[in-house]
Amino acid sequence: MRKVFKYRLYPKKSQITALQLQLDCCRWVYNKTIEVRQETWENQGIALSRYDTQNMLPVWKDELPWLKSGYAQSLQETQKRVDLAFRSFFRRIKSGEKPGHPRFKSQKRFDSFTYPQNNRSWSFVSIQVLRLPKIGDVKIKLHREVVGIQKTLTIHRDCTGKWFALFSCIVPDNHLPKTDSVVGVDVGITTFATLSNGAGIDNPRFLKRDQCAIAKAQRQMDKQPNGTKRYLKNKHRVQHICSRVTNRRHNFAHQESRRLVNQHQLLVFEKLQIQEMKHGNYRSMNRSINDVPWDLFMQLCSSKAEEAGRTVVFVDPRGTTQMCSGCGTVVPKDLSVRVHDCPGCGLVLGRDHNAALNILARGLASLGVSPKRPYGSTEVTATTCHRENVMDLDGDYLGSDGLSQ
Repeated sequence: MRKVFKYRLYPKKSQITALQLQLDCCRWVYNKTIEVRQETWENQGIALSRYDTQNMLPVWKDELPWLKSGYAQSLQETQKRVDLAFRSFFRRIKSGEKPGHPRFKSQKRFDSFTYPQNNRSWSFVSIQVLRLPKIGDVKIKLHREVVGIQKTLTIHRDCTGKWFALFSCIVPDNHLPKTDSVVGVDVGITTFATLSNGAGIDNPRFLKRDQCAIAKAQRQMDKQPNGTKRYLKNKHRVQHICSRVTNRRHNFAHQESRRLVNQHQLLVFEKLQIQEMKHGNYRSMNRSINDVPWDLFMQLCSSKAEEAGRTVVFVDPRGTTQMCSGCGTVVPKDLSVRVHDCPGCGLVLGRDHNAALNILARGLASLGVSPKRPYGSTEVTATTCHRENVMDLDGDYLGSDGLSQ
């Protein structure tokens, strides 16, 4: 399977200039490729392929000699990005989705370039030095070993100006010992996640912690004229705080997903449409939804489960909160009602706990596994659940090679 290892780079000032030049070359090629493909289609009705635009690269380099400062394969990889963007654009048109035509990239929106193959184009001079073509020897912080066969290397610049190296590697599966533990997971805002065994994961609310600091930094930024040194300094402060919130959120999602994958053989989630959940809400509610990394958490659980030999299933979320996990009776309740009280069987338990039990029951049913006890019991085993496939967010089962079956 593919796995990405991310490391922090510490380039010198001259190397930062060279890295920025690489970004500028790739960004110019990206915008030029979109322009050429669009004009050719509008004027001649011809759809250019990726290879047609790659044949134009030598001509562009002759017209603009500064493009020769860009690494040739990185420029070709940039045109591959454009081709993938157009393919996705046509796919969305055919499926009736909102098309979203490929856009031209400004300097702020283009923040990475890729070395597409490891033909000794990059190498480790020492444990803490990475040699990059057209850049030189850059200091790197290897906080862990790069495992597997290195295939591609992407250099990324974040919003605060920090540089990172992302190695895409092919690593062998590291299957964990099998266990009979299964769990249904109901995500929420009051509690980040409630498990079918009664345990819960608290919502850390990282954005709410730093909301006052962000507001203060934004007020100081707004007081300064746009483009001045003080304006840029305060803007960098805002970006730094927001980046810190994002890093904490990612770290939390990684740790909790690893803990769940290590403990349980089967994990069942709801297949949520998060963007649709924000329609018609108050601004504070949408801010709270954005602060919880549901989508990231589920994606990390899926990827870690694939590597560990676990199973992840996504089920239809409709009615999981209203239906009683003991008898199946539909008990309507508003969002403010946090306790499930069934008039049919007398089952009383937390609202989210009841939903987690229903989610687990639907996951077992989708795999053709009959629980040994009623769905209202927490002692459900998966000894007959031997399926090794992992389901992605679109509901397709993924094999060990990561391809839809």
